[in-house]
Amino acid sequence: MHDARPGSDGEHLVQQRLGTTERANRFYRDQVLDHLNGAMREFVARQEMLFLATADRHGECDSSFRAGPPGFIQVLGDRYLAYPEYRGNGVMASVGNLSENPRLGILMVDFLRDRIGLHINGRARVVLDEEMRQQYPWLPTDPVPGRRAQLWVAVEVEEAYIHCAKHIPHLRKVPPQERGARAWGTDDQRRKGGDFFGAAAEATTRPPFRHPGHDQEHLRGGRHEDTAGPRLRGEPDGLVEALTQGFQGEVERVLARARQRRPAEEPGFRGWFG
Repeated sequence: MHDARPGSDGEHLVQQRLGTTERANRFYRDQVLDHLNGAMREFVARQEMLFLATADRHGECDSSFRAGPPGFIQVLGDRYLAYPEYRGNGVMASVGNLSENPRLGILMVDFLRDRIGLHINGRARVVLDEEMRQQYPWLPTDPVPGRRAQLWVAVEVEEAYIHCAKHIPHLRKVPPQERGARAWGTDDQRRKGGDFFGAAAEATTRPPFRHPGHDQEHLRGGRHEDTAGPRLRGEPDGLVEALTQGFQGEVERVLARARQRRPAEEPGFRGWFG
C-alpha cells in the first residue's frame, strides 16, 4: 500500500537511506497543501511565467516554459487554476504528453520581488477557449493577437508547496524601451531566436533523429516494451488504461475542433499551432 505521506515511494526510500526522513516529514507537515491557500492564490495571480513538466505514457519527460502578462494564469478556486496555450512552434509537446498522461508539475518563481517559488502538482485537461468562457465568463479578452488563447490547460491541484529562496537569483526587469516589444505569436524566425544553437546548420550532415526510448532494441512485436505507461497511485492497471484512453480522446476532440477555427481578423493566419 502506498505511503500516506505526500511524495513518491522513491523519495521516501531515498530519505530513509540518507537519514532525512524526519526533516522531510516536517516539510510535508508544515508546507505541503492539497489546495492553494490565500497567499498562494495571490502569488499565482501576479506571475508572468511558469515552468512546466509533463511526461508521456512511457514516462519520457519534457520541460517547457509559459509566459504572459500578469494574470495570464487564472486562479479558478482553491483547487483549480488554468493557463492559456498561445500559438507556438506547432510541436505541441506538452499538450501531446497530457493527451497520454494527464499528470503535470508546475514551478512558478518570482525572481523580481519576493525571490520565492511555488510548486503545483496535479491533473490537467485541455479545454477550448469558448468552453472556458462559458463556464468562466469573467475571463479577460487579451487585445494582443499572439496572446489570444484557443486552448486552456485546466489543472486540478493535488499538491502545492514552497520552493525555498536561498538559491533564487534576484533579477531586474528591463524597461520596454531597452528590450523592445515582445513578438507574441510571430513566425519571424529571427525574432523567435533563429538558429541560435546551430541545430539547423547541422541538419544536412547529421543522421536522422532517433528517440533513445524508441530504439529497435526496446521494441517487442511492434510495440514499446513499456506499454502500460505510468502507474497512478493506488489505481489498478485497467483503470489507468481507461483513464489514459479517455483523456486522449478528449484532447483529440478538442484539437480537431480547434483546427477548424481560423481567426478572420488575422490575414494570412495559418493556424494557431502551424
